[in-house]
Amino acid sequence: MRNINLKKIIVPNIPYVVIGIMATKIGQAVRLAPGSGFEGKALHIMEGLTLAFEDIIPSFHIFDIIVGATIAAGIRLAVYVKSKNAKKYRKNEEYGSARWGTHDDIAPFQDPVFQNNVILTQTESLMMSNRPKEPKNARNKNVLIVGGSGSGKTRFWIKPNLMQCHSSYVVTDPKGTVAIECGKMLEKEGYKIKIFNTINFKKSFHYNPFSYIHSEKDILKLVTTLIANTKGEGKAGDDFWVKAETLLYCALIGYLWYEGLEEEKNFATLISMINAMEVREDDESFKNPVDYLFDELEAKDPEHFAVRQYKKYKLAAGKTAKSVLISCAARLAPFDIAEVREITMYDELELDMTGDRKTALFLIMSDTDATFNFLISMIYTQLFNLLCEKADDVYGGRLPIHVRCLIDEAANIGQIPNLEKLMATIRSREISACLVLQAQSQLKALYKDNADTIIGNCDSRIFLGGSEPTTLKELSTALGKETIDTFNTGESRGRETSHSLNYQKLGKELASVDELAVLDGSKCILQLRGVRPFMSNKYDITKHPKYKQLSDYDKKNEFDIEKFVSTKLKTKPDDVYEVYEIDVSDEQQQSP
Repeated sequence: MRNINLKKIIVPNIPYVVIGIMATKIGQAVRLAPGSGFEGKALHIMEGLTLAFEDIIPSFHIFDIIVGATIAAGIRLAVYVKSKNAKKYRKNEEYGSARWGTHDDIAPFQDPVFQNNVILTQTESLMMSNRPKEPKNARNKNVLIVGGSGSGKTRFWIKPNLMQCHSSYVVTDPKGTVAIECGKMLEKEGYKIKIFNTINFKKSFHYNPFSYIHSEKDILKLVTTLIANTKGEGKAGDDFWVKAETLLYCALIGYLWYEGLEEEKNFATLISMINAMEVREDDESFKNPVDYLFDELEAKDPEHFAVRQYKKYKLAAGKTAKSVLISCAARLAPFDIAEVREITMYDELELDMTGDRKTALFLIMSDTDATFNFLISMIYTQLFNLLCEKADDVYGGRLPIHVRCLIDEAANIGQIPNLEKLMATIRSREISACLVLQAQSQLKALYKDNADTIIGNCDSRIFLGGSEPTTLKELSTALGKETIDTFNTGESRGRETSHSLNYQKLGKELASVDELAVLDGSKCILQLRGVRPFMSNKYDITKHPKYKQLSDYDKKNEFDIEKFVSTKLKTKPDDVYEVYEIDVSDEQQQSP
């Protein structure tokens, strides 16, 4: 049954009931007026009114009640008809209601404790909690930062948020400056520091994608990421070759994962297997060493995952199979470099532990050469998948420590498969992604139709300045229009001079394209879902309580990456060691 709200029915009609009660006096006046018939009573109506209002108590005569009710009903009907046909006005909002946000607008979304916030601007921040007291104030922590070269993306946004020290951080670090400037501060705060350096592999931890394969679906995810980020420039070829490569990669990686020794599970072994796969176009019956490996495995387990994939690949004729091998060898060429082969031999990054303890992983990449950026994309892909699975399987859906991915130069690290879906699902697992771009068009060029979905999953958007036309136009449209007052003056000259003044209202963009293009270098624009936009100052890094721990304040605070990643044992005078003495003389005597 539908619940009826009596309050909403009774309260609006109380005035008409009062009018009806008072209108009984009119019925009484007509009844008491001398004369007979309508004309007679109309002539003496004033006498009737005098008699009726001698007593202020309403009349309860049946005739008077009918007259009062009729008058009240008539007035109520008139008001109803008038309201239905009423003109609707929005005073001072005729052409738009856009305005800049104030402190009262952002206050419900901020945590009273400064350290528990994501820093957005100098005056605006966002609470880290995904479950505020008021559910309507819940916002995801995904942030889109757009700013041209020199707009201060690192100084005004990345560094201040690193100094909050409330989460684990995965930071894309072009040139490696952020790690140097913030590393020592994070180390003092108890963070486990990890460095992956694609500029100088000698100053890097090791990363082996094979270490994070736990099931057959992880194999396919790794292959998908590898293909997506090593396709190179230019127009894509026939989809057949990509699918054929996928079959072969899945077969070989599946074999290594199931049958290989621990030290063999890496890209170096994968390349060795591809190099050993000789194909002879004129001899279809020829078997290379890898064929014999799979024949042996098939004899042991005909339904093995790797065997099934390899048999599908072997359906290709000799010439086709040779083309597939050439394509695979070309795609894996970066892994054939000695430094890359060595850096991917084993794993030290411990990606799956990022949500278990406070960790700061710096992914250092070149801002001029994108050759090895695909490795960083692979790290992010595996990181998202690993953390989501661990949150669901181990922690009941939420990681104990929030993981924030500060992805600087997000359009230059390569494509992260299914990023549009990940952005929507990672929030509930205590994971967030912050995409830092020079222009929104970069994202659209990389992710095509999915770019709008990715942007839509960022509840916070910050514009730090720039001149890219598409970005400026879209931002101006999103900010909306405000209603302004204008006036025109006129002068008419003849025998006599006359002047005129005309006032009117117009709609104007809250910030036009040309205004955004010349935005003050100290200003930025913040858009938070469900809140009016903010024109604010960029965050002043010197005002942060932990600023004095950065190398920006004192060069003594610089983090020495080379010293940190060195694996050489550094002994100290007070160190205690266990010494074992081994006597091999007996073994030497027994040996022939």
